[in-house]
Amino acid sequence: MKRWKHRRMLVLSGSFGVLLLAPLLNCFFNINFIQGWYQSIGIGDLWIVSPLEGLESLLVTREPFGPLLTALVLPVVLALTLGRVFCSWVCPITFLSELLEAGKKLLRRGIAPHQHWKLLRRLLWVVLAVELLLTMILGAPLFVFLSPPGLIGRELMMLVFFHTLTLEGLIVVPVLILNLTGKRFYCRYLCPLGALLALLGSRRQIRVKNIRENCRECRVCDRACPMGLSPSAGEGLSVYCWNCGNCIDHCRFGQLRFILASDERKLQQKPQTDSCD
Repeated sequence: MKRWKHRRMLVLSGSFGVLLLAPLLNCFFNINFIQGWYQSIGIGDLWIVSPLEGLESLLVTREPFGPLLTALVLPVVLALTLGRVFCSWVCPITFLSELLEAGKKLLRRGIAPHQHWKLLRRLLWVVLAVELLLTMILGAPLFVFLSPPGLIGRELMMLVFFHTLTLEGLIVVPVLILNLTGKRFYCRYLCPLGALLALLGSRRQIRVKNIRENCRECRVCDRACPMGLSPSAGEGLSVYCWNCGNCIDHCRFGQLRFILASDERKLQQKPQTDSCD
């Protein structure tokens, strides 16, 4: 049973529904309780700002701004605790990619992670560094304007309020095509927000771990990983894992689980009693 998959799709659907319903409620019923999208979203008096957009603003203005720092607290704490879960559980790009994958299963069936793709992972950090460097050089928060997840929320708002779409919204199309044909290519290698969240979550408190050493190496969990990782080899503990739970759903022997970092340390310290002298 794909327990985590179903839970994740429920959260993704609800998150996308917020992006769709918020402008409709604002436009037709003047209900402004929820405003904005996931770059900067207000729920009543609570404002939440994406860590990358917040960092860009600080780099451009070079001045700490109290309300901005306050709006960064929740997403930063979430990333420190749970890692890159925004990418796997909330991001509208992930939601649309999941829908496209469901309609194109034959393009994905049986694809296993390849060793040569592992070198390409470092591109994620290069993209983040270049994006922040350009932000400082140009004095403009690039990702605020060109973020694919943000563009989806912005285009939905433009469609509801002004019955039109913007040219920059077309950026979403190649992103989804890359994700569909390259197994989450954009999310794995090109998303600077994902890179920053991965760094923040490098010591996250909840991780995916093989709870037994005698893994049968069927590699079903590896093929199920949308990020091309090898949970069977312990890569669920790596910075690249986004805690989606797909590998746990596909492990037929129950050896993969979400585990607290404190429990992981206890397991590492537990003496081995089943070895032969």
